[in-house]
Amino acid sequence: MSWIEMVGHAGSLLSSITFIPQVYKVWQTKRTQDLSLSMMFIVFSSTIVWIIYGVGLMLWPVIICNSIIAILSLMLIYFKLTFEKK
Repeated sequence: MSWIEMVGHAGSLLSSITFIPQVYKVWQTKRTQDLSLSMMFIVFSSTIVWIIYGVGLMLWPVIICNSIIAILSLMLIYFKLTFEKK
């Protein structure tokens, strides 16, 4: 693996974990008032576009990173829609 591929994988890892603290905090507190639903839909939509791009060019760091972010943003969307009803 070349150094540039290692940089890509490191960036992918760091990008992937950005939403984990937010998902964990919302899951613990059940508070979503400060989350923007429109922002979460934009994040989710952009990750789908990036996944398609990554698959088209077989860029595994892009595919993996954006798949994880898509899952985490879907979790936040679910929490937003579920926890605010209570």
